Amino acid sequence: MSLIYIVEDDDRIREIETIALKNSNYIVRSFGCAADFFKKTADILPDLILLDIMLPDENGYDIIRKLRKDPKTADIPVIMVTAKTSEMDLVRGLDTGADDYIRKPFSILELLSRVKALLRRSSKETASYFSCGGIELDHTRRTVYADGRITELTFKEYELLHYLMINEETVLSRDAIMQYVWGTDYEGGTRTVDMHIKTLRRKLGSCGEQIGTVRNVGYVLTAERKKPS
Repeated sequence: MSLIYIVEDDDRIREIETIALKNSNYIVRSFGCAADFFKKTADILPDLILLDIMLPDENGYDIIRKLRKDPKTADIPVIMVTAKTSEMDLVRGLDTGADDYIRKPFSILELLSRVKALLRRSSKETASYFSCGGIELDHTRRTVYADGRITELTFKEYELLHYLMINEETVLSRDAIMQYVWGTDYEGGTRTVDMHIKTLRRKLGSCGEQIGTVRNVGYVLTAERKKPS
C-alpha cells in the first residue's frame, strides 16, 4: 500500500483528507506544520504528498523547493491543495515543482482520482515501454515509433518525449521541462523548450498533433490529435 503524507493546518480539511484516503486503503500520516512534516520525512519517505500552501511556519512553495533540491525527496510526487485559485498561483505552483494542483473546495472523488493518477504516473517512471495514441516509446532500446514507423530523435528530443509520455494527460510547465531535460544548471531560456517541441512535433508527423500547447503554462501530451495552437 502507498504511504501518503498530508501537510495541512486546517484540522477539518486534514481530517476529511485522512478519512477519505484511509477508506481507499492508503496509509496516511498528517501534519499541521512544515516542521513536523520534515521531521517525519527524515525518517520515512512517503509515496506522495498532499501539500497546503499557507502553513503557520513555512509556505508550500518553499517546502517544494526544499524537497526538489534534496536527492532523497526530489522525485516524490506532490499535489498542492490550496484555496489560492488564480492562474498565476497555478503556474507558480507548477513552476516551483508541484506535480498537480487541486483547488479548495474540492470533491472527495476528485481528490482520490488525482492521487490515484499521480501514483500511477510515478510508477511509470521505471517502466520500459510507453504507448500514447500513435506514439510508442521503448525506453530499453531508446526507440520511438510514430504510427508504426521508426522516428529518429536527438538525445534531447528523446528525453523531452519520454518526459511527456511519463506525464501523459498532465500539463507540464516550461520550467519543469527545462529542469528534467536540461537540468538546473542549464543557462538557456525556456525558448529552448519551445524550439525542441517544434522539431519534435515535426519529426512525429501527424502524431505531433498529440502534443498540445497550454497558453502561459507549457505543454501536454494526449492520445487525441489536435492541431497545435
